[in-house]
Amino acid sequence: MKIILILPAAEHLRVTSEHDEVPKRKMLRFSVLGLTTVAALTPMGHKVTLYDENVEPADIWADADVVGISFMTGLANRAYELAAHFRSRGIITVAGGFHPTLCTKEAMEHFDIVVAGQAEGVWPQVLEDIQSKNYKKLYDNRTKTDLSDVPVPRRSLLEFKKEHYITTHAVQVGRGCQHKCRFCSVTAFFNHNYSTRPLENVLEELKETPKHFMFVDDNIIADVDYAKKLFKAMIPMKKRWISQCSLEIAEDKELLDLAYKAGCRGLFVGIETTSKKNLQTMDKEFNPADDYIRKIATIRKRGIGVQAGMIVGMDSDDVTVFENTLAFLRKAKIDALQLAILTPQPGTPLREEFEKAGRITDSDWSHYDYRHVVIQPKLMTAKQLQNGADWLYSQYYRLDRIFYRTLRGLFTLGPLTAYLIYRLNMTYRYNNKREKIIGCNPADETKPRMNTNKAKAYVIPAQAGIQS
Repeated sequence: MKIILILPAAEHLRVTSEHDEVPKRKMLRFSVLGLTTVAALTPMGHKVTLYDENVEPADIWADADVVGISFMTGLANRAYELAAHFRSRGIITVAGGFHPTLCTKEAMEHFDIVVAGQAEGVWPQVLEDIQSKNYKKLYDNRTKTDLSDVPVPRRSLLEFKKEHYITTHAVQVGRGCQHKCRFCSVTAFFNHNYSTRPLENVLEELKETPKHFMFVDDNIIADVDYAKKLFKAMIPMKKRWISQCSLEIAEDKELLDLAYKAGCRGLFVGIETTSKKNLQTMDKEFNPADDYIRKIATIRKRGIGVQAGMIVGMDSDDVTVFENTLAFLRKAKIDALQLAILTPQPGTPLREEFEKAGRITDSDWSHYDYRHVVIQPKLMTAKQLQNGADWLYSQYYRLDRIFYRTLRGLFTLGPLTAYLIYRLNMTYRYNNKREKIIGCNPADETKPRMNTNKAKAYVIPAQAGIQS
């Protein structure tokens, strides 16, 4: 059969035949791992074509027997649009990924087939059933999956477009998370489970990766003993990589040392908030706010850069959260920021809580990209939350602050990490400029005006002098 796999893109990022310029967001793209893995699971004899709408137009008139689309909630509308087109042509459509798993009934209204959960152990059966014209509407694979059969992704499908990705060599050690953060889709998708691939399989795959690559795990140190064995085995390989993990890595000196020796030069860390009350509300008390700065300093002292994931709009956040967060980022010497507006995603306890309270104000899935306000905040207005989040993002990625962080990284983390810091920071700045993200600090609305003989002016905010 002729199979097309599609990763849809948001309208403002989508490459089409009419708008064929690829946005300069290379640092934020890394290997379409989900679909290249599905391609590798496809039995021999089928022809597979992969389209990533972030870098190329999807050929919606191509000859095909089956179209598979994997998507997050923020891309559901586009996925449904594509499915409607292909179904009108008599082509069988298959949905997979986070949104179809967490909103299965909805996805079943738009697709011929829905795969809920992970593809391993299911995808070949789906294709066999399609060929025999005896396929089911739903293939439910939400149980904990044995990862021993996870294949090496078919990265060759990205070969001719690899210049648009920071790397097409993304490697995954494990899936899921054992924590129960109320806002997290990963926890909901994997039902609080965490599984690892056999270590020998991972090491065998690493032999074929170039020196610079990325681990795309949600928490590379979720199984500490496994992580230590992995890092020890990687030391002779002399690789250089970045990944994501919890701040708990700072509490284990051996683990942190092994990560660095194995080639780790940057980590994305979900800090989320500096409010103890917010952490308690979100069931993330394992991440004590009192100790953030010390832990981050420990990681950076070992030569590893830190990108922070922060969330604004939680119930203990008022209009001061934006300038307070900016001050924290400076004090903690954070090297890059990924900022999210609190978004109750489907399937999470947070979504259920906000629905019961009647605090969901926007159910347009295209706005569930963590950059739009879709809730009624508790201690500020929706407009204040949107303006404040935009202001924080634009202020953090001010040009002078980017140069300062890059120089700091050069002298404290080394040239490679400093280069990554600069590239990542400039990409986020480009993103902000492209999307016209400016905002304003809502806390200024509450500050007193000062009268002078010359003119009336607002008191200059203290954060105006922050240099990182």
